[in-house]
Amino acid sequence: MGLFITFEGIEGSGKTTQIGFITQFLEGRGIPHVVTREPGGTPLGERLRDLILDRLEVVLSPVAELLLIEADRAQHVAEVIRPALTQGKVVICDRFTDATMAYQGGGRRVERCVIEQANRWATEDLSPVLTIVVDCPVEVGMARAEGRDRFEREGYAFHERVRQEYLRIAREEPWRVKVVSGERDRVLVHEEILGLLQPLLAGMPVPDRQTGNERGLS
Repeated sequence: MGLFITFEGIEGSGKTTQIGFITQFLEGRGIPHVVTREPGGTPLGERLRDLILDRLEVVLSPVAELLLIEADRAQHVAEVIRPALTQGKVVICDRFTDATMAYQGGGRRVERCVIEQANRWATEDLSPVLTIVVDCPVEVGMARAEGRDRFEREGYAFHERVRQEYLRIAREEPWRVKVVSGERDRVLVHEEILGLLQPLLAGMPVPDRQTGNERGLS
C-alpha cells in the first residue's frame, strides 16, 4: 500500500509551491508517485472544477457547492487515488476532505456533521496518513492571491473562518495534521515539510536505476 499525503491552506498560503518542491524531491529519488488536486484530478473533476470555482459564471448555493465537491471527490478517489495507493505509490493531493471542512464548513457555515458524513460517503473512509497545512495570516494570503475564482474573491471574514477551521482541525488531530508557517522563505518551509515526510518515505521501496531491483529509501 502506498502513502496518501495531502496539502492544505488558505488562498495564497504557498502550498502549491511546496507541492512542486516535494514533486521534484520524489522525482529526483525515483519514488513512484502521483500528484493530483481537488477539485479536479479526473476528466469529470476538471469539468466540475469549472463549476465549483465559478469560471462558468454559475451561481451555487452552499449545499450545491458541497455536493459538487463530493461528486468530484468520489470520482477522484475511485479513479485516481485508490488505484495509485494499491500500486504502492505516494499520492500527493492538493486539497482533500479538510478543505471541505474549512471552506464549506468554516467559510460557508454548512453544518459540520453534514460535511463529515458526505466526506465519508465520497471517500469510503479513506484518510491521509499526513496532512500538511501551510498557514499564513489572511492578509498575507489575500495579497498573494490573484482573485480570479469564487473563493479568492471572498472577503477577509470568509478567509479568516477558513483559516481558523484549519487550525481547529490541526488541534484536534495533531497526529495527522501538521501546521507549518508559509510566511517564511520558501526553501525553509520546504526543509520543514521534508523533515515531516522523510520518516514516512523511509520505508518506501525505490527501484534501483542500475539493477532494476527495489531498495529502501536512504
